[in-house]
Amino acid sequence: MKATQGTTYRMLGSRLNDLSLQLEEFRKIGATGKKLNRPSDDPAAIRPVLNTRKQLSNVDRYMETMGQALDKMQAADGHLEHVENIMQRVKEIAVNVVNGSLNNEDRSVLADEIVNLRQELLDAANGKVDGKYLFSGYKESTKPFAENPAYDPVLYDPTDHTTWPYQYQGDDNPTRLEITPGEKLQVNLTGNDLFFGTSTWNSTPPPNNSVEPGRYDVFSVLTRAEEAIRANDQAGLQTSIADIDGASDQTRRLRSQMGNRASRVETAMHHQEAVRIDLKQILSRYEDADAIEAFNTIVQQENAFQAALNVTGKVSQLSILDYM
Repeated sequence: MKATQGTTYRMLGSRLNDLSLQLEEFRKIGATGKKLNRPSDDPAAIRPVLNTRKQLSNVDRYMETMGQALDKMQAADGHLEHVENIMQRVKEIAVNVVNGSLNNEDRSVLADEIVNLRQELLDAANGKVDGKYLFSGYKESTKPFAENPAYDPVLYDPTDHTTWPYQYQGDDNPTRLEITPGEKLQVNLTGNDLFFGTSTWNSTPPPNNSVEPGRYDVFSVLTRAEEAIRANDQAGLQTSIADIDGASDQTRRLRSQMGNRASRVETAMHHQEAVRIDLKQILSRYEDADAIEAFNTIVQQENAFQAALNVTGKVSQLSILDYM
């Protein structure tokens, strides 16, 4: 009789322990909303879950990098829009001087305006976003442009950058971003290409940087226009007007290239966002618990545990009576 009671107690105790552990697991599922909280919950699902999480991590990395690049590209576009407006105003001034009958004082006022516009151009060329210069190539912590204290208009030579009114302190390295696996896209414009009209830049002596044929050193274009106005050099102004048009076209062309690249980045971001949604849905199918089902299961397990507890209590009472 005692052996039978001992066996019964052990069976009931084991049943209570099992129900208690199961209830704890279902309560954890209800609290976390996840049916997969550790590898032992579903060993077959671990590998696809880990693979999906890795893919999600890669997508998040792509999205963060592209978002930062797009912020810089949009900031650069804003500065280039301002540059275009500056060039338009400089042309208006030059045309006004050529077509008008201005005295020395009038010309001086307009020349001073070009000086101010050139300073605005310098500010745009030295534009920043998040504390980093936009047009310095890899040298994002280096201000790309500075005035040349040794500039002499008499010595100006478009084939010798040391004689130019402004000096470039960045480099010619393009920033290429991997926007999709295997696809890299240039997401910056370098100052030498944009403002100096040269696609390469060598900062080591002897100087060998020169404005490429059909391209323009934008700073020098403004400087030469200012000098021609002060000197009332009509021929020089006619040349300046043509150069201003060329420099404006150069800016618009490079800005358009940047705009096309920005559009490509936006498209890639939309694609990656769609991929992220798909991956999260896949992960949800493996990990997420049905809230209603989890609640019902918890109620069922609590009822089963309470019933087992009641049975154990009744058996215990009967056993005590046997000894009375």
